[in-house]
Amino acid sequence: MSAEPEAPEPRWAVPPVGGWTADDLDTLPNLPPHTELIDGSLVFVSPQTLFHSRAVSFFEWQLQSLVPHEFEVVREFTIDIDRYNRPEPDVIVVAGEIIQDPNQTRFPAESVQLAIEVVSPESLTRDRETKPVKYARAKIPHYWRVENHDGRAVVYVFELEPSTGAYTSTGIFHDRMKVSVPFPVDLDLNAITARRRAADPQ
Repeated sequence: MSAEPEAPEPRWAVPPVGGWTADDLDTLPNLPPHTELIDGSLVFVSPQTLFHSRAVSFFEWQLQSLVPHEFEVVREFTIDIDRYNRPEPDVIVVAGEIIQDPNQTRFPAESVQLAIEVVSPESLTRDRETKPVKYARAKIPHYWRVENHDGRAVVYVFELEPSTGAYTSTGIFHDRMKVSVPFPVDLDLNAITARRRAADPQ
């Protein structure tokens, strides 16, 4: 019985000298979905938790009903920070005028008003340390980090401090999240993890 031939190694398995670039994400064949580029390295997404899925959907749908008409809410879409950084926030609020082509695959970072990351076990360091620094350097005004604390959503809210170019914490929200910037938001965070109630019998 002859051995099956080994599958060829994908092109992206061996990075070029200097690392991959933002443009490479659009041309490398067979990249796994939701691949990000951080400092010239490809970052692959692990299977997501139920909390992550629910939290991303919650913020996407809630913000769509609250965002001013000149903005759009988009989930899991890459943004261009520089040649070697093209991350994919879980949810972003962008200037509506930047959405022009249904085939576009990224937005410029300067169009982003708010970036939201829902933390997974494998993304903890990136979401707490790496990405906030890059988002701040790209001058994204607002950053929210959502974490799962014993089955309950906790949201850490940050705002860009113009004089330092870094984020400053403006609040930590546990059950209810109420902020006035970048637009008024009042959310019941318990809805993220609440189970649907069975319909009452007739």
